[in-house]
Amino acid sequence: MEHHSPRNRSTFTGASRTPIAITPTAKPKARPADDKLQFGTVFTDHMFVLDYAEGKGWHDPRIVPYQPFSLDPATAVLHYAQAVFDGLKAFRGGDGTVRLFRPDKHVERLNKSCERLCIPRLDPALVLDSFHALVGIDEAWVPRKRGTALYLRPTVIASEAFLGVRPAKSYVYFLILSPVGPYYAEGMNPVKILATDKYVRAVKGGVGAAKTAGNYAASIYAAEEAKKLGYTQVLWLDGVHHKYLDEVGTMNIMVKLGDEVVTPPLEGSILAGVTRDSILALLRGWGLKVSERQVSIDEVLAAARGGTLAEMWGTGTAAVVSPVGELGYKDERIVINGGKTGPLTQKLYDTIVAIQYGDTNDAHGWTVPLRAFAPAS
Repeated sequence: MEHHSPRNRSTFTGASRTPIAITPTAKPKARPADDKLQFGTVFTDHMFVLDYAEGKGWHDPRIVPYQPFSLDPATAVLHYAQAVFDGLKAFRGGDGTVRLFRPDKHVERLNKSCERLCIPRLDPALVLDSFHALVGIDEAWVPRKRGTALYLRPTVIASEAFLGVRPAKSYVYFLILSPVGPYYAEGMNPVKILATDKYVRAVKGGVGAAKTAGNYAASIYAAEEAKKLGYTQVLWLDGVHHKYLDEVGTMNIMVKLGDEVVTPPLEGSILAGVTRDSILALLRGWGLKVSERQVSIDEVLAAARGGTLAEMWGTGTAAVVSPVGELGYKDERIVINGGKTGPLTQKLYDTIVAIQYGDTNDAHGWTVPLRAFAPAS
């Protein structure tokens, strides 16, 4: 990673009291129009970088112009996939205020992922400072159109150059930003998902609960097969019995069976979704019957045949709430709620989005307004 000279630098300090050096870009990019945004294809002018070295700890926090990394061919992450990441969003409300959605939960999850991959823990306050500082520098990139947001991608990679299976002795934490539109081309329209008992994503005791790069690489083959059959995503079943619902490739999954909302429990093989947690809190606050329990694909199919499979939806930062209109399993295709978005799914989506954009009372304290930084003394 290139280090810039002190010239044209400023320094800011946030809640962590750790000074963050800022080198503004000399070549600002043209920002895309809000109605042209896709997901994850355009990146802002700057990035946040923080280094780790054994014996020195995390050091040298800085914001620099967005740029490539220079990596030795023997860099550990390229060979042993010691890498974790997370993802959250900043929203510009109708009042012009930029708000982050549950950033503390994302920092907590990032550190849990680090722990599972033997990566040194990050100072939560400094990570939060990185969110506020970088979004603050590139605030003009936060889009205004409803349904758009600024996506934050905090990432940690092993940066030591060596060959050998052990934890690395040096790491890089970096944060990049991307103005985004809907994750799925379908938008809020129902998607089609395929349950697979042929491939396995994770098992209890593995790294399924960590947001690590290898999990996603392992999922691509099955996802591509599903797409060839006309499905948007794969619904993973458990890796032992190949019959209990785990999660969708980019989302946690929920089903409404009669008057009960069911979602798989957090037992080590699925990601603890921040949107999942938010949805469960809303459902319970509304007095609905909610169960975090194992639910088999056979139970779901039986409910569909019996007319009690009311709705199915996925939850995640990227898509927020995504209705499932069709579920495939082996040679069977089940149409859910006539292939249309169900009323509960719609209510959940509308409620979460209204909170994210500051349109309604945030009774849970989930949104955090972007805070200004004072120059360091």
